[in-house]
Amino acid sequence: MVLNSLDKMVQLQKNTANIRNICVLAHVDHGKTTLADCLISSNGIISSRLAGKLRYMDSREDEQIRGITMKSSAISLHYAKGSEEYLINLIDSPGHVDFSSEVSTAVRICDGCIIVVDAVEGVCPQTQAVLRQAWLENIRPVLVINKIDRLIVELKFTPQEAYSHLKNILEQINALTGTLFTSKVLEERAERETESQVNPNSEQGEQVYDWSTGLEDTDDSHLYFSPEQGNVVFTSAIDGWGFGIEHFAKIYSKKIGIKKEVLLKTLWGDYYINMKAKKIMKVDQAKGKKPLFVQLILENIWSLYDAVLKKDKEKIDKIVTSLGLKIGAREARHSDPKVQINAICSQWLPISHAVLAMVCQKLPSPLDITAERVEKLMCTGSQTFDSLPPETQALKAAFMKCGSEDTAPVIIFVSKMFAIDAKALPQNKPRPLTQEEITQRRERARQRHAEKLAAAQGQAPLEPTQDGNALETSPQGEEPRGDEQQVESMATNPVSQEGSNQESFIAFARVFSGVARRGEKIFVLGPKYSPIEFLQRVPLGFSAPPDDLPPVPHMACCTLENLYLLMGRELEDLEEVPPGNVLGIGGLQDFVLKSATLCSLPSCPPFIPLNFEATPIVRVAVEPKHPSEMPQLVKGMKLLNQADPCVQILIQETGEHVLVTAGEVHLQRCLDDLKERFAKIHISVSEPIIPFRETITKPPKVDMVNEEIGKQQKVAVIHQTKEDQSKIPEGIQVDSDGLITITTPNKLATLSVRAVPLPEEVTQILEENSDLIRSMEHLTSSLNEGKNTQMIHQKTQEKIWEFKGKLEQHLTGRKWRNTVDQIWSFGPRKCGPNILVNKSENFQNSVWTGPAGRASKEVSRYRDLGNSIVSGFQLATLSGPMCEEPLMGVCFILEKWDVSKLEEQGASDKHNQEQSDLEGQRQEEDKTHPGGEENQEVQGVCLEPFEKRISQKGDCSVPDCYGPFSGQLIATMKEACRYSLQVKPQRLMAAMYTCDIMATSDVLGRVYAVLSKREGRVLQEEMKEGTDMFIIKAVLPVAESFGFADEIRKRTSGLASPQLVFSHWEVIPSDPFWVPTTEEEYLHFGEKADSENQARKYMNAVRKRKGLYVEEKIVEHAEKQRTLSKNK
Repeated sequence: MVLNSLDKMVQLQKNTANIRNICVLAHVDHGKTTLADCLISSNGIISSRLAGKLRYMDSREDEQIRGITMKSSAISLHYAKGSEEYLINLIDSPGHVDFSSEVSTAVRICDGCIIVVDAVEGVCPQTQAVLRQAWLENIRPVLVINKIDRLIVELKFTPQEAYSHLKNILEQINALTGTLFTSKVLEERAERETESQVNPNSEQGEQVYDWSTGLEDTDDSHLYFSPEQGNVVFTSAIDGWGFGIEHFAKIYSKKIGIKKEVLLKTLWGDYYINMKAKKIMKVDQAKGKKPLFVQLILENIWSLYDAVLKKDKEKIDKIVTSLGLKIGAREARHSDPKVQINAICSQWLPISHAVLAMVCQKLPSPLDITAERVEKLMCTGSQTFDSLPPETQALKAAFMKCGSEDTAPVIIFVSKMFAIDAKALPQNKPRPLTQEEITQRRERARQRHAEKLAAAQGQAPLEPTQDGNALETSPQGEEPRGDEQQVESMATNPVSQEGSNQESFIAFARVFSGVARRGEKIFVLGPKYSPIEFLQRVPLGFSAPPDDLPPVPHMACCTLENLYLLMGRELEDLEEVPPGNVLGIGGLQDFVLKSATLCSLPSCPPFIPLNFEATPIVRVAVEPKHPSEMPQLVKGMKLLNQADPCVQILIQETGEHVLVTAGEVHLQRCLDDLKERFAKIHISVSEPIIPFRETITKPPKVDMVNEEIGKQQKVAVIHQTKEDQSKIPEGIQVDSDGLITITTPNKLATLSVRAVPLPEEVTQILEENSDLIRSMEHLTSSLNEGKNTQMIHQKTQEKIWEFKGKLEQHLTGRKWRNTVDQIWSFGPRKCGPNILVNKSENFQNSVWTGPAGRASKEVSRYRDLGNSIVSGFQLATLSGPMCEEPLMGVCFILEKWDVSKLEEQGASDKHNQEQSDLEGQRQEEDKTHPGGEENQEVQGVCLEPFEKRISQKGDCSVPDCYGPFSGQLIATMKEACRYSLQVKPQRLMAAMYTCDIMATSDVLGRVYAVLSKREGRVLQEEMKEGTDMFIIKAVLPVAESFGFADEIRKRTSGLASPQLVFSHWEVIPSDPFWVPTTEEEYLHFGEKADSENQARKYMNAVRKRKGLYVEEKIVEHAEKQRTLSKNK
């Protein structure tokens, strides 16, 4: 047992080569926290008897109750191997899919990770997700196969069966790694190819090559997990044992006399031993020989478990003496076999030794950071490393060197902020009293007691208690009390400053280069900060103190107030932290929201943002129970936003405060935090706000009873379309193919718009490339403003052309000819999955002209009007006509855009303004009141804006972009888009979860029942080899998912638990506005069509929530008489 002092840890932090920053990753309930417990108990922080029961890293109350980890927390451990001493910064991470954002924050500041897999369940969905996250961050994994005791006790496998089962699990994991590796190699090859196309002269010789070249040349043997490489450990954390092959190779090389190197290669795999010849041979299965792993390792463990579970005392004693162990009398007599197994195994095969030895040997130290990872961290967005300024590229060396000299730049990455009770900070803890203080106290207490006695005796003996009380609260009695309090807690000032808010924020960070010292001034770089901008504003070789620098956007300067060593639930004060260490930083809550880069040189770029696997999708609106407590709620939500890496806080246009979370469990945790920690008030929470999207589809070929829409139904369908058209007001022309023509209220401009559904693949491409579209938008806007500062980089240009190529590839056919070149804007918010195509002859504009070069002068004349049309399109795509939800997968084509009247008027305005003023007045009068008998008042209303309009237009040929006309254009465009949608068959799109359920065969039926009840659709089910578990993959609408996990657990008595991850949007096939029109439909559905229409139900629910008009009968059965006696 190593019980470490703080000084020892500080000493170890200085030796960067022996630091290991690792995180434990796995699927939920595979034993991460129990494994962490075992490793912590090896340092004497907790008792080894409590390891696995205590779950030391789960410091929150709700984590202990639910039995799952909800936030990643770090602890520093010391491990001595021979003469070498290592410092291991262990980060325990959650496995539940709702908290996968915490995994991202942990992975970023580590160099290696331990992937834990349950020996019974094998590779699960979340195992794949965390492996992918580790892979994306370029960190090296090692494997721990945990819960091997379940193979013995629960599944009752023989050693031979267990061996083949473990082999299976290894194959599955290696297959996953292989897939990740292949995709990476092929990506790199594709990049190289595009480069060689750009400069074809570089390699003339190597023109032809087959698809797998990249794969054959690259060595991937080090990536895979295999016990002979030493990167796999077999453990049972709850029983406290674990082993790598090396341990047994040492023992048997002495026993049998075969070299250790040979044993290391043959202990795993199909080899068997010939005892007579003392030779190891390849297994010949026919002879029924057992592999070495079974014969020499597993059988011993199985026989030990067998003896203990059958309580065979003699055999146990024999095993204990042959292993040379000492078992305490208490453990030997204990009735629970688990205690005995733990006592024997934790001495024979200590898990902490096996795991930590593997970590120290196989995982890299901070010095071994790869150049590839550094470049990836420093390049945000679509930049490449070569496009960064030279001062920034010079920092790469500092990263690689990880130097602790004074000249080395300090670079720290804060991956998340976490809230901690101010009482838990080291400076606020009550310190132990010295001897003198204790004597002083004793004296004071004696004095008080004597005074009390004297007073009591002096008083009349009738009511001593009251007097006693009165005395206690008398001023003399109070003085020593105050004194005592002062002594008790020495440094309560920080707490008292914070007052009611007892939460203090600490940044969870890692030093990548240089030494972080307390009190040092440092720059905080926000995610949008650009070093290029700084270097332009500040002359080279600046030596001004940080405070005197000119203001640069997204950069602040702050002081490192407190540095902490993170020890699970405890924090220890530090003065300085050398590079390569994980630390906590206090005093950054005003500067850092969720994550940030801290650097002593402003030429450092902000690190690439964390990539979160789960997208937050569950929204609820919150409000305080008592309206007067609104300020506390707002403050509390700000704090919650800072404390959770994944949560989003929005204030909607309606004024609601909305909380967006990753799932039900996450939502519950956020609400508990709000009530109990951050806002400390009672809050009421709305029903979950479920997001939908609106879209249009091609007209259907068959009706609701699968009859082809033929001639006999035409009549009914035409009736229906006539009814539909009656929705559209007069003055708007609608063609048979859905082209809407509409004129602005001042009759100066006419727009013709048509809506067309986009193919699914195109919508997908637009969603995937939203970042690229955003950067194109930035480029276009900076070009329009005349700033040529942001030179477009070649790589970005290539990406844009590739994106354009993909669109062209999918938008083929006569209907889509030249569409891609005419794309004018994307929407909503200029980067969404809808497009605006401009097909009008007199004005050409496209998104691609921005990147390609400046457009002609004529365009700039029209640009202001164009902006109004784009704004109208943005508004229309942001809230559709069905229930004001954003649109998705719709292409609006602007066929004609006629502003000739406007130009004519502009020209005539120049000649005779006053005359046209009067004329315009008369014209308007004639147009609005042909009879002339209208109200005088109305006339006034019409006139006033018109006069203004004309006077504004007088000065230029094309009106200014902020006049009333632009507003009319925006509104008209929005209306045109909405009407063009309404003449097409509209559909709702629902958000869908993919749902992975592991269940045994006996509860399979119940799982299916719950799924079908909630509109779920099963995609596949497969049986896990060697177990009776089924894996069911299904999709489930988010709208139906609330309470789903609980219901499944209840129905299956806890045997099945689902993992829900947001996957995609899917069109709900039913038409929300459908009514029966043909005879067959009438016969089938009845006149009212009472069977509930899913899409209509969702649409009405959203409309009700938003306070829009809902078409429904308030009285369902008006013809039935309801008498009083009936209602009794």
